[in-house]
Amino acid sequence: MNKTLRFLAVPTLALGALALSGAPAMAHDGADHYQSTLGQINGSSASGTITVDVTGNQAHAVLKVSGLAATFMDAPYPHVQHIHGGAQGVCPAPSADKDGDQVVSTTEGAPGYGGIVTTLSTSGDTSPAAGLDLKVAGQGASYTVDRTFELNAETKAALEAGTAVVVVHGLDPATLSPAGAAAKSDLVPELPLAATSPALCGTLAAGQMKMPAGGADTGLAQETGTDTGALALGCGLALAALAGGAYVVRRRSAGSAA
Repeated sequence: MNKTLRFLAVPTLALGALALSGAPAMAHDGADHYQSTLGQINGSSASGTITVDVTGNQAHAVLKVSGLAATFMDAPYPHVQHIHGGAQGVCPAPSADKDGDQVVSTTEGAPGYGGIVTTLSTSGDTSPAAGLDLKVAGQGASYTVDRTFELNAETKAALEAGTAVVVVHGLDPATLSPAGAAAKSDLVPELPLAATSPALCGTLAAGQMKMPAGGADTGLAQETGTDTGALALGCGLALAALAGGAYVVRRRSAGSAA
């Protein structure tokens, strides 16, 4: 390397390092994050997502669903939903239907997802005892449940083991087979089977850091106070300096050759 090239390379590399030093640090935010995209069961046309952020013994859950059965007996359809645990941590396949009615009931799906460990109620009790309380169920075809609650030991263990499964219940009887539409609930015999059977299901998987409000939903955290505009400008200046240095070297080399 000649003297001119060495002279230009040192400040250019230093400028590039200075610009990159402004990159945001991906430090852990002190919480454990879990999420799932919920899949359809029993021919439902619904969709949903859930995130659960755990700090100590506090959990913040945000469940968003749409496309569920909209009405039941001329009223908004009550959809109960839970975190299940203590089993295989999977959603049931159609083969879980053992009685041939073409509906995977809650009990038929239990070997895959287990029993209720937390009720994702809209208010009040989040224990398994509230699991069939229609007054605190989600209502209608689309809704959001946004709750902060105390995490019990069973749910915490299921989350950490990767066996926590979210199940949203409630099907449209018109979409079921004749046998399924006529059957009674395996949980509440006074209700039809459709009322308590799974419609959506997803295993909660550990995720990356939560984005701050307003950030893109990529699962990565941005450090508060980082001036991303200045970072981009710094990187741009580094690239410009590098290109300029190469240009000067070429001019000097060309001048020497002349």
